Formats: sequence, C-alpha cells, structure tokens
Amino acid sequence: MQNFSISPNEMIKSFWKNRNLIQTLVKREIVGRYRGSLLGILWSFFNPLLMLAIYTFVFGVIFKSRWRSDNTSQTEFALILFAGLIIFNLFAECVNRAPSLILSNVNYVKKVVFPLEILPWVALGSVGFHGLVSLVVWLIAYLILFGIPHFTVLFFPLVIIPLLLFIIGFTWLLASLGVYLRDVSQIVGILVTMVMFLSPIFYPAANLPEGIFRNILTLNPLTTVVDEFREVLFWGNYPDLNRLSVSFVSGLFTAWLGFVWFQKTRKGFADVI
Repeated sequence: MQNFSISPNEMIKSFWKNRNLIQTLVKREIVGRYRGSLLGILWSFFNPLLMLAIYTFVFGVIFKSRWRSDNTSQTEFALILFAGLIIFNLFAECVNRAPSLILSNVNYVKKVVFPLEILPWVALGSVGFHGLVSLVVWLIAYLILFGIPHFTVLFFPLVIIPLLLFIIGFTWLLASLGVYLRDVSQIVGILVTMVMFLSPIFYPAANLPEGIFRNILTLNPLTTVVDEFREVLFWGNYPDLNRLSVSFVSGLFTAWLGFVWFQKTRKGFADVI
C-alpha cells in the first residue's frame, strides 16, 4: 500500500506541483455553480450586493444599531458588519463543505490516480473567489458612501493569510473525518453557528467583560483576523504584526496537522466509500 508523505515540504510541494490542475478545477467549479442561470457568474456580484443592502436596512434602519457608543452612523455599522461577515463566510463555506468533499468526488478516489490532497485547495479557491467579489462590493459601497478607501486596504492579503492556513487545515481534517463518520457534517453545522456568535462579527470584542468570555473570544482563530481586517479596511490603521505573527504560526501549525491527518487516513478512503 502506498505511503504518503506528511512532511511540511510535501504540503507545499503538492500545492505547487498541482497548481495548474487546482486552477483548472477552481475555474470549473465557479463556472459550474452558475451554469444554466440567466445572469450566470454575475450572481457572484449581485448576491453580496443584495446582502449588504439587507444588512444596512435591518441593522441600520430597523434596529438603529451603532458599532460604538460614539457617532458611528447606520451605514458605517453596515459596512463594519459586512466586513466581518466576509471573513466568516469564507471560513464557514469551506468548513461546511469539508465533510462531503471526498464523498462528492468518489471517482477521484476509486478510478483515477489523483492527488486527493488538492481538493481542499480547490474548495478554498472557489470560496475565495466569491470572497474577493464581496470585498469589491464592500470597496464600491465605501467609495460611494465615504470616498476613496484607505490605502491600508493594500494590507488585506497579509491579514487573510493566517485565516487561509486555518481553513485549509480544518478542511483537510474534516474532509477525512467525513469519510469515516457521516455525522460529522451535522456536527460541523452546529459548531460553525457557534463560532459565528463567538466571533466579533455582530459586536466589537471590547464589549465583552474581562475574564472568561474575553478569553474564549481570544482563543477563536477568527477573532484576530476579523479585528485586523476591519482595522485595515474601515478604520485605516496598520495591522498589528504581533497578533498576526501569532496567528500565522498557529495557522501554519493547524494546516500541517490537518495535512498529516489527511495523509495518514487517506489509505482507507477507497475501502470505506
């Protein structure tokens, strides 16, 4: 039986060696998602635009929410909220899909010599495309409402990298678990909902009292990314490199652990499916 390398070098090497295949599969998945619809891929633009309008109306007009106790306006609240949701949706869509990733590609497991470890990269690439579209919608909205965005927007890739590492690690782990334990997808759905409310999406982290609740929020890998994403996008501040460094190291370790689990367990996929 073939042995699969679990070294960090193999994790990077596999991605680079199969980069063209990953790109092709990502493109096919994006196009296939809208095949047969009237507007086609334009839906990837209209969906976040519609959601931004809904958030503005519900939280700004109905609930009259403010992000801080100062003079933060309704439109500002909507943009701050939407920025956090861009990060969360990127995480949630990948993680929710992960348990069925191998099960929905049985042909790759049984009939073809295929690098199964790239499937999480394909899922991340597809979801990442829609995340970028949502970011473009956010920037257009900011331009219309407040003027030219802060130049610190250029730092957003630096903020996103730790999140991508966390996501790919969790996706490898859950994709493998989903083959052996079919209940994983149900459990993941509940956990993702919990993560949403335990992340500073609908409220600033400073609103939580010092102590156990603030500590739980700090342990959430999304917290740093969401906070820093808003800092560079909306507030125009430089990212906190110390926080991002810790998140990057943690994300890299998470990615490698997920890769190790996937490589160790993939031998039994064909027997179980």
